[in-house]
Amino acid sequence: MRILLVEDDAALRDTLCQALRQAGHGVDAVENGQAADSALVAGSYDLVVLDLGLPHLDGIEVLRRVRARQDSTPVLVLTARDGIDDRVQGLRLGADDYLVKPFALPELEARVAALLRRAGGGLVRLVHGPLELDVDGRVALLHGKLVELSARELTILEALMQRSGQVAIKTRLAQRISNWEGEVGTNAIEVYVHRLRRKLEPGGIHIRTIHGLGYLLEPHA
Repeated sequence: MRILLVEDDAALRDTLCQALRQAGHGVDAVENGQAADSALVAGSYDLVVLDLGLPHLDGIEVLRRVRARQDSTPVLVLTARDGIDDRVQGLRLGADDYLVKPFALPELEARVAALLRRAGGGLVRLVHGPLELDVDGRVALLHGKLVELSARELTILEALMQRSGQVAIKTRLAQRISNWEGEVGTNAIEVYVHRLRRKLEPGGIHIRTIHGLGYLLEPHA
């Protein structure tokens, strides 16, 4: 999943980036509200983690602009403002959840997973024949046995399973696992898909290349 992290505290921003990336997400990070608004106009994200106390443009105004554009991207607000009026204002403007600083990283990760699950229709586990993917736990099982996959391999597998029987476009797969600090090209996607095939095909899971477009997780007999 692709997340936009908006946090002006450099140390906290780096810590959150690392935690979210270790959880298998692609993360773009910005330090002020104006940069956040520009990123949201230019790009597409699965979730926004938004601090309220931002320079240049307050987080509340960023949120207001997001919803004014009819953008339904889930927004998790981070704030040191624990007053009820601030929370009510943010929720009325369209925030999906609140997390008051200081907070524990496992709580952040749990709330991120819950919002992404809700946005995806509540799916927790994807199943394709003998292949199962625990979306929250980031664990893949094939015939009941753990498949060792990297974070990016898991993300690509999730995209393929979500579109089982349909073509997953290669450029969109690349975008899904990219971030500003490390863009992933379509050649890299070919490498990750090759690794997935090597690990899944012995168990009867086949990924077909659709030349010029992307990949298709073939229906399981």
